[in-house]
Amino acid sequence: MLFGRTKTIPAKTPGELDAMEAAGRIVGAALQEVRKVARPGATTADLDAVAEQVIRDYGAVPTFKGYQGFPASICASVNEVVVHGIPSANTVLKEGDLVSIDCGATLDGWVGDSAWSFGVGELADDVDKLNRATEQVLLTGLQAMVPGNRLTDVSHALELATRDAEAEFGIELGILAGYGGHGIGREMHEDPYLHNEGRPGRGPRIAEGSVLAIEPMLILGGETESDVLDDEWTVVTADKSSAAHWEHTVAATADGPRILTPREG
Repeated sequence: MLFGRTKTIPAKTPGELDAMEAAGRIVGAALQEVRKVARPGATTADLDAVAEQVIRDYGAVPTFKGYQGFPASICASVNEVVVHGIPSANTVLKEGDLVSIDCGATLDGWVGDSAWSFGVGELADDVDKLNRATEQVLLTGLQAMVPGNRLTDVSHALELATRDAEAEFGIELGILAGYGGHGIGREMHEDPYLHNEGRPGRGPRIAEGSVLAIEPMLILGGETESDVLDDEWTVVTADKSSAAHWEHTVAATADGPRILTPREG
């Protein structure tokens, strides 16, 4: 992959990072409220309505709604849907479903973007391991988001964390091909693109104040390929295995990585 002429990922000022965290905290609040209503019998359209209400109640705007034609305020991806699931009144949650919710909010021109996955009731053992492993990969991999590192140092950290999680949880994990993280700030998707695996030491330098949305997407059983449904959004695993998606917006600071999309609890 070519990284262009940019030698350093653009940095935000301390005040701009605070503004991004204000947006990110709204995303965290929306995700928490969505999880509370994600019970058997609820639809993903119900979840979307809750998220939009929370975002607007805080004076922010749902970043996803209308983005390149996307019709909703969240992506709601269930079981074999990895990312970009469109909320629908026809998608009814049931016990044992693994639900991935991706959410964005724009406040005062700054964007927060975060995702997490959770079970509706009790998950099957291997699916629960997948989900816990994916969270662990995110929290471990984002530790590479420090000034002086290069972009692919984060990619490599995510890859190593994935392989370590396979050993720890005793499952095979596939890293979804063709999807990854990204720069973020005034726009939801800014340069550079962040692979979830790769060789270290390449790409633009991470500076103090650089921000990336870091988002591992892992597939149970080791599959890496996916298909896009006819709606041109919904991404499903090629073998219909379960998938999990965790994401935080993270800034590099002199004190270490700063999560700009914190979730209480």
